[in-house]
Amino acid sequence: MRLRWKIAQAAEIRWWQSYLRKQDPVEYLRWKETYWRDFLAKCAIEMPAANANCLDAGCGPAGIFTILKTQVVDAIDPLLEQYEAKLTAFRQADYPWVHFHPYPIEQFESPGNYDVIFSLNAINHVSDWTASIKKLMEWTKAGGTLVLSTDVHRFSLLKPIFRALPGDILHPHQHSLAEYIAEIEKYRPKSIRKIRIKREAIFDYWAFVIVR
Repeated sequence: MRLRWKIAQAAEIRWWQSYLRKQDPVEYLRWKETYWRDFLAKCAIEMPAANANCLDAGCGPAGIFTILKTQVVDAIDPLLEQYEAKLTAFRQADYPWVHFHPYPIEQFESPGNYDVIFSLNAINHVSDWTASIKKLMEWTKAGGTLVLSTDVHRFSLLKPIFRALPGDILHPHQHSLAEYIAEIEKYRPKSIRKIRIKREAIFDYWAFVIVR
């Protein structure tokens, strides 16, 4: 799995370079901020309170940290240094309210627990899926909220095929909705709310709003 993760990470930065090459950076970032506000609305999630401790885990170059301007924010991603060097749409200095950390979820040492953790479009990119979910759950304060979003397999027949090939090189992990719920429930959260954001041919895009 470690080798597959490294291959996926190399493909990830190439994907971002190709995608953002076609975008005007200012317009892209404006669109992305709107996208995150729409995401919160679809999930019926209020903006975290001012000065709330928040984590954007697997933040990418334009994660939800871009709109958390009155919160205390940590953002982690193993590709942060490459985003800075290779992408015109990302400069850490543009986000003075964010503390950036160039680590995978599995290697990050949290300075404390968080009121709200977002891990959006990231949990199927990690090297160690179970360890990452464990850390995210442990870092969420009692009574705090963890918001996960991810592509989820619609058809059980295709899941082992994608795991073997892989059919989706950017995502080392291929899991069903039931597998996500079962893994989260190991930590006995107070509640799990599921929202299907989008349906596609092979995957559904789901968000999980988890109260610790």
